[in-house]
Amino acid sequence: MQEKVLMKGNEALAEAAIRAGCRCFFGYPITPQTEIAAYMAKRMPKVGGAYLQAESEIAAINMVYGAAASGARAMTSSSSPGISLKAEGISYLAGSDLPAVIINIVRGGPGLGGIQPAQSDYNQVTRGLAHGDFHVIAFAPNSIQEMCDLIFDAFDLADTYRMPAMILGDGMLGQMMEPVALPEPHEVSASAKPWAANGTKGAREHNIINSLYIEASELEDKVLARYERYRVIEEKEARHEEFMLDDAEIVVVAYGASSRISRNAVVAAREKGIKVGMIRPITLWPFPKKALADKAPSAKAFLSVELSMGQMVDDIRLAISCSKPVYLASRTGGVIITPDEILAKLVEIDGGIK
Repeated sequence: MQEKVLMKGNEALAEAAIRAGCRCFFGYPITPQTEIAAYMAKRMPKVGGAYLQAESEIAAINMVYGAAASGARAMTSSSSPGISLKAEGISYLAGSDLPAVIINIVRGGPGLGGIQPAQSDYNQVTRGLAHGDFHVIAFAPNSIQEMCDLIFDAFDLADTYRMPAMILGDGMLGQMMEPVALPEPHEVSASAKPWAANGTKGAREHNIINSLYIEASELEDKVLARYERYRVIEEKEARHEEFMLDDAEIVVVAYGASSRISRNAVVAAREKGIKVGMIRPITLWPFPKKALADKAPSAKAFLSVELSMGQMVDDIRLAISCSKPVYLASRTGGVIITPDEILAKLVEIDGGIK
């Protein structure tokens, strides 16, 4: 059995990224994710990697663009307002078909908000991350172990589909400590990326990394080809977890930190005789629409549990074609919802459907 070590979420995420082959990290400090940058500053020189604290979030994401264009596994991390500043660069990455990983350890907002945990960047990540027609693969881990495991998947899928991937965590996961089994190191050679701009050595044509297309028809062709890839991703890469779902009449939908809290509420509701189960999205894009649609015929109601004002509710409604009512249990501004609050909402819903 692999030995486990006790680590803080942010630091475990950084170590796992290094083990996944990340050798270029560019960032800027902002609570509650600063430990990622601090850990990278210590570890990157020891593994032959490059660490640079940029002068701004904007500079950091453009450094990621340059490193990714050379074929390196590159990563940046930030928290909510910092991700907004990186948005233009993320769009350039998508427009140039470059793989990279972005970490968002979400804090309360809007504006500077607060440093407490939140999930209020859901719409940003899944709908309006930056300008143009594009997506990023968005993972939503709910434990430190899953953060470590999914960072490998984020890098691998980013390379496979040549697009950015994001780990969406929150201040609770970033700051808490849990035992983790760190994955074995995985080396990736830039030479395995024939499209990279890393020197021809006289053996091939020059590669040009570009997101500017003057002819509208050429840009349209690029976007349409990209969306063909996105359709493949939606079919193959959507992930979720089910809990006590088989006979559930009320289906809780929760991700990340909210799903940990919801699990306790589901168990408590079952003890009261309420038939409750849970679907936990592990990918927010692609959203696990099929899992919800498959459950809709036998369910009587759905409950979205979020640390936001209900940003996931519309995705649940769309997934089930608005065939059943979708309720909301939430807190916002950095306040963490409790199992008792979720249980009270489940009791209320159960009373209304009987």
